[in-house]
Amino acid sequence: MVIESAIAEAAIETNIKQFLAVLAVSLGVATLPQIFSWFRQIPYTLLLVIVGLGLAFVDVRLVELSPGLILSIFLPPLLFEAAWNLKWSDLKQHLVPICLYAVVGVVISIVGVGLSLNQFAALPLTTALLIGASLSATDPVSVTAVFRELGVSSRLTTLMEGESLFNDGMAVVAFEFLVALSFGNTHLGVQPILIQLFVVVGVGVAVGGLIGFGISYLTQRFDLPLVEQSLTLVAAYGTYIITEDLGGSGVIGVVTCGLILGNFGSRIGMNPRTRIIVSEFWEFLAFFVNSIVFLLIGDQVHFTTLGENLGIIAVTVGAIVVMRAIAIYILSQLSNYTTKSNIPLPDQTVLWWGGLRGSVSIALALSVSAALPERDKIIATVFGVVLFTLLFQGLTIKSLLQKLNLLGDRPQQEQYMEFLARRVALDRVLQQLQADQRPGIEPEFYRYQEALIKGSIEDLQTEIEQLQNQYPDLKNFSAQQLRSELLATEANTYAEFVKAGRLNRELSPFLPEVLQIGDGQSD
Repeated sequence: MVIESAIAEAAIETNIKQFLAVLAVSLGVATLPQIFSWFRQIPYTLLLVIVGLGLAFVDVRLVELSPGLILSIFLPPLLFEAAWNLKWSDLKQHLVPICLYAVVGVVISIVGVGLSLNQFAALPLTTALLIGASLSATDPVSVTAVFRELGVSSRLTTLMEGESLFNDGMAVVAFEFLVALSFGNTHLGVQPILIQLFVVVGVGVAVGGLIGFGISYLTQRFDLPLVEQSLTLVAAYGTYIITEDLGGSGVIGVVTCGLILGNFGSRIGMNPRTRIIVSEFWEFLAFFVNSIVFLLIGDQVHFTTLGENLGIIAVTVGAIVVMRAIAIYILSQLSNYTTKSNIPLPDQTVLWWGGLRGSVSIALALSVSAALPERDKIIATVFGVVLFTLLFQGLTIKSLLQKLNLLGDRPQQEQYMEFLARRVALDRVLQQLQADQRPGIEPEFYRYQEALIKGSIEDLQTEIEQLQNQYPDLKNFSAQQLRSELLATEANTYAEFVKAGRLNRELSPFLPEVLQIGDGQSD
């Protein structure tokens, strides 16, 4: 008993050391763009993959990735954070194309990749279909990060994120069906496929909805920001575990729960300040988890195995790119024709090229049973394709956006903020000049300095107005900035009262009207 306890303690200590090593490397990578400006051209997640590849090249293995680690530990918070921030109004507007991409698109990808590998790489059809199912889920984290950085339209971001949220569940369902098929536990047919799909999706939606609405109404009973924040964390992991135990899709369950809490529960059960606290918590958690996942993806690569399967990887990459193009262009035209969704060709091109693969694909490949003789080939192929999409497609998406003229108004926003900062600074300088009348200084000097400052303020105001007239969306951006500043002022005031001992807790905000106005304009 003593020996077993000592072994357990040693294992815990080793795991903690490995975790701290991964965290130290990830945070070190995060500082690189601040030290070396060249690294700012590379999205943070892709930079982590590159560093991970460097560690793998010198055979430094930080932590061994496992399907349980990805699917049970890393995936729930990433799914929940994305669903929490996805507006139902935007999702509802683009629901038809998103469902087409996530359902029909997954089928096209699996069948196309499977047949291509069977015909051109001489792989058994079951193995080829398993590879296709593993790679049918998109993971556009790096792409959407670039979208936000460059101010790309919210429609394109919603389409990309919405597809990713739903096709994760479809990919897992398809993969599990194919695994059962390969072991003879089920048979190929329309009826068993539809029955299994109905069960896993239905259970996921039911459990996610029950937990989401339950917590939404529960948080109406009290105003405890830290408790409400903790409840969302429990909801993310609890929904996944319960749904999986009941035979449903944990992915669908977490997405459903996140959508309900983000769009309904946070409105009826949380005050505005709590919503900000919870949103910031999930933003941090998503950053934290992504930092670990993308570093480990690069660190798990075995270059020798990749080299041995280079031909199969090349065929798979070609099939993935072609099938993605077929799915996006055909399904987009179908959606445009049937629902007038109006997804233009440039947007379709970005959706095609931005269909990166990531952690879900790797988790599915690693979960393949060792009883399958082609397991190593499946894992090597999936790793190779994931690396290609992350590094080649991920690093070229910005150039594609520039060529298609899809960059947003982020440069104008930055210019606007520069003008605004200079205007505020000059206003303060003018106030200081008018208040500080020192003896011995001629009044004429004050009048001259005052005239110079006022002239600069007038010139800046003219430039601000011209920029607003040229880019009308800046007015909404300005309103959102003001809303954030008002909330910050309110929160700081509460903090001062608490610090002075005049309050024992922070009060709920008193700016609902401002929040509603800001939300209406941002929509």
